[in-house]
Amino acid sequence: MAYSASGDGLPAPVAVLLVEDDEVIRRSVAMALERYGYRITTAADGLAGLEAFRDGGHDLLLLDVMLPQLDGIGLCRRIRETSTVPILMMSARGDALDVVSGLEAGADDYVVKPVDTSVLVARIRSLMRRAMLVPAPASQAPTGPATVARSVERPGPALLRFGDLAIDPAGLEVSRAQAPVALAPTELRLLLEFAANPGIVLDRQTLLRNVWDYGWDGDSRVVDLCVQRLRKKIGAERIETVRGFGYKLRP
Repeated sequence: MAYSASGDGLPAPVAVLLVEDDEVIRRSVAMALERYGYRITTAADGLAGLEAFRDGGHDLLLLDVMLPQLDGIGLCRRIRETSTVPILMMSARGDALDVVSGLEAGADDYVVKPVDTSVLVARIRSLMRRAMLVPAPASQAPTGPATVARSVERPGPALLRFGDLAIDPAGLEVSRAQAPVALAPTELRLLLEFAANPGIVLDRQTLLRNVWDYGWDGDSRVVDLCVQRLRKKIGAERIETVRGFGYKLRP
């Protein structure tokens, strides 16, 4: 069964917002996920999906790329303006442009339709494991367990410093030049992986395994695009590209 922590400490079904315009696919995916214990809300177009998201209470979003009214890329961007809830994109073609556009818009991962239910559930579970590591700040309205990294810098031996970047692995808090840095769960997991291996080159497959929790060779584009987003927040110079090998965090 799929569960997240509820406010009273009891397990609660993970709430998924599925935005898909094809009625057959929408119903089949919803039914498949409900059999795994997920609580599903559906919407048939981007604007309806945005309205459903604003109603709150969703732990994860599953968005089709091609949507009427507001496409999945635009919907993802609108949601990322206010929330770091995990987002999984669905693309019928697996086209490189679709994939890159979705990841650049802030999606955490993507799947290609038609998608096997077991693969979809594995991706959702992976995203939820990452999201559950990040505590919710009091200032953010709850939209599920995925939230920004709280960023009040606290002193102590666990604090890691890389130039003007400070990371508290225990408190899951990040600051740059003493200013808060809000990171999505995947971005935070990626930064923590780099921080645990300063100056060491990490190849894309290692990052896929340790950050995205893939037990197989996934698409390395998710790594490259997440690194790109992370650089914008912590400084482009902080993460160095080692051509032909991977990336490393500069000590």
